[in-house]
Amino acid sequence: MQTPVRVTFANGQTCPVIDPRFVYLAVALSLVGGYGYIRDTLRGDTAPNRVTWSLWGVEGVLAFCVEVQQHVGLAALMTLMLGLVPCAVVVASFHNPKGVWKLGAFDAVCGAVSVSGLVFWTFINEPTVALVSFVVADQMAALPTIRKSWLAPSTESPRLFFLGSTNCAITLLTLTKLTTAGALFPGCILVTDLIVGLLIVSNVGPRLRGEPYGVTNPKLA
Repeated sequence: MQTPVRVTFANGQTCPVIDPRFVYLAVALSLVGGYGYIRDTLRGDTAPNRVTWSLWGVEGVLAFCVEVQQHVGLAALMTLMLGLVPCAVVVASFHNPKGVWKLGAFDAVCGAVSVSGLVFWTFINEPTVALVSFVVADQMAALPTIRKSWLAPSTESPRLFFLGSTNCAITLLTLTKLTTAGALFPGCILVTDLIVGLLIVSNVGPRLRGEPYGVTNPKLA
């Protein structure tokens, strides 16, 4: 594969930093990370928050549809994976009822705001505005898992999130044009996944609260 450097022309057209076909590598890494997370969920080692993962699944698939309308190109495949993997995680969570995070008021509020973003999309006939609403909805959906990673990092698996950040970085580097439609969604996911992964591996929440790792009550169902 060639690895061209992005060059910006007067008309705004750019060449990607790396070959667009590297997105296939990102898709493969997403499958690897998803497999590990689903395996840990089935074992009961990981307790996914269904609010986060359900909304991530819906929003990822819808964002993929918007990106297709915007002619983003191969990078849209990674966005599709951002929808399909969460859907698979939700399905896996129903096979191990003991490995599911109990939902509370905070989860409900974040879920409601996220769903509101999707409802907003139904009244908007502008793909870019719709994508922005998806990103806002996605970040609201992520808050329960960010909070969970702070409270009980032992109930999460960091590999998926670090691979997710890597995948999104690859996707951004393969873009032939730096547009809102192509860069906004994977860019925000990159930051969110990195935050969650660092919260899990650093165990910073329990450390600051003076709790031994794994002792925090995970509020599992």
